[in-house]
Amino acid sequence: MLPRKSMTWVLLLLLLSPAIMNLSTSQSDARWAAKKRRLRDKVHKMFYHAYDNYMIHAFPHDELKPLSKSFTDSLSELGNLKLERLPQDYSGSALTLIESLSSLVIMGNNTEFQSAVVWLSENLTFNVDARVNLFECNIRVLGGLVSAHLLATDSTDRLGKGVYKNQLLTLAEDLGKRFLPAFNTPTGLPYAWVNLKYGVMENETTETSTSGCGSLILEMGALSRLTGDPKYESAALRALRKLWSMRSSLNLLGTTLDVSTGEWIEYSTGIGAGVDSFYEYLFKAHILFGKEEFWRMFHSAYIAVQKYFRHGPWYHEADMRTGKATYWQLTSLQAFWPGLQVLVGDIAAANSSHREFVYVWKKYGVLPERYLLDHQMLHPTEKYYPLRPELAESTFYLYQATKDPWYIEVGESIVNSLNLYTKVDGGFASIRDVTTMQLEDHQHSFFLAETCKYLFLLFDDSFLVEKNYIFTTEGHPLPVLSSWHDRLPDTYIQTNRTLLKTGNQARQTSSMSKQVCPPTTLNSWECSGQQVESACHVPDARSDHRCLTDDECGVDSSNCRRRSCSMAGYCGLWLFI
Repeated sequence: MLPRKSMTWVLLLLLLSPAIMNLSTSQSDARWAAKKRRLRDKVHKMFYHAYDNYMIHAFPHDELKPLSKSFTDSLSELGNLKLERLPQDYSGSALTLIESLSSLVIMGNNTEFQSAVVWLSENLTFNVDARVNLFECNIRVLGGLVSAHLLATDSTDRLGKGVYKNQLLTLAEDLGKRFLPAFNTPTGLPYAWVNLKYGVMENETTETSTSGCGSLILEMGALSRLTGDPKYESAALRALRKLWSMRSSLNLLGTTLDVSTGEWIEYSTGIGAGVDSFYEYLFKAHILFGKEEFWRMFHSAYIAVQKYFRHGPWYHEADMRTGKATYWQLTSLQAFWPGLQVLVGDIAAANSSHREFVYVWKKYGVLPERYLLDHQMLHPTEKYYPLRPELAESTFYLYQATKDPWYIEVGESIVNSLNLYTKVDGGFASIRDVTTMQLEDHQHSFFLAETCKYLFLLFDDSFLVEKNYIFTTEGHPLPVLSSWHDRLPDTYIQTNRTLLKTGNQARQTSSMSKQVCPPTTLNSWECSGQQVESACHVPDARSDHRCLTDDECGVDSSNCRRRSCSMAGYCGLWLFI
């Protein structure tokens, strides 16, 4: 028995403990909130350091050269090919300004947003003799204009009365019409290059990439929904369907192809450059437009990626015809993949890959363009870092999904590296060589459109409160509207359902959005002893799980890990035991 006095102290501690714990939690929450505000303000300063220097030294040209405090008209140079005939009065397309429109809104600067809209309305023209890359012009310019139009016409009244009369939509439609000649091919697959004034030039190259002809549906589809003219969406959809019909028996697509013959040029493929946004747009088009067709394409493609490209947390490249590995390398563009996996619902797989990208970032201070996985070393020539946003993007999505403060720490590391290595007096410069941190005189427009935007949203997501957006591959927000859906989302698409059986009753649940248990939207019966099959699941080749090689084993449904064949001839998670 405790003495009476000791018992009194024990009871007092028991009474005070909840209050002490609540106070400690409250103090911890307050510290995190203060840290996020401090980091948000730091990103805010970064954005305006880049934006103000562009407006002073480069506007109305396309992009800033921060070291020399000059400009480059890169809209017609995308893909490293320069404008062939530059009109004397051509002063650029104000690419960085267009790319910055939604970032200005997200950061709460409606005054600057209005000024930019007015200037573009009065000065921007696409009637110029400029040969541009269709894919880049689509995601940067058309996407920027369409997104800004939607932000200018939403219910927030961010523009002054009478200021906006759909000028940006008019510009977007004019640009969309200038894209259409690129689709006049025997296959419906568009040329990679088009002249804004004269259409497709004589002897134009017929080579393009999977991303180049398969990542147009969001912007051109949105343009059709806004104008009521279906020809833009129809052209992009025809190209996408043709591209999908060219997949191999393994549901893999190559990297480059010929738009005239419909034949593949490069069979080695992965989730990086030349293919990346194809996967992204299949799934986001399903969200934006509600078409079941997009989901079916994406689901088949996603399973193929998990089966043939994934090796632990990494994704290598493989031959689309055989599935055999070709190149074991990490590219900086692959860092978008964990963010896409968050949207799919494969959080564990997303986190696993994301941590490997963070490891490489911390190893070099930034993320190099290409890293050789089989040699654990940099690619000898591609050692640059052009201020890419993909790691920040995936970090934002993972924090939104998990609220794990570790992702805030990752974001802080990215912010500190950018300020330490790339900030100069005239803006933010790209890095030519990550081993020496030698700088390159180029501030890409996507630094303002994406890198700063995703970092800002990581620390302050107030723009997204009670709203539903998808972001294009260039970071331009498009609202998810029920009026754009083929069917209202009240009834979920049936083919992406999983039936869970409890007793004699089977109920439906979505393998796309409810694979993490227990989510708030699931009833308790669904989580008790039940696991919802995720979109990454690849069944073993045989129902009895017998095997001769690893190729006969699939991907585990609960954790998205690749299964392997044991010495006894059974598929399982043997590498992880």
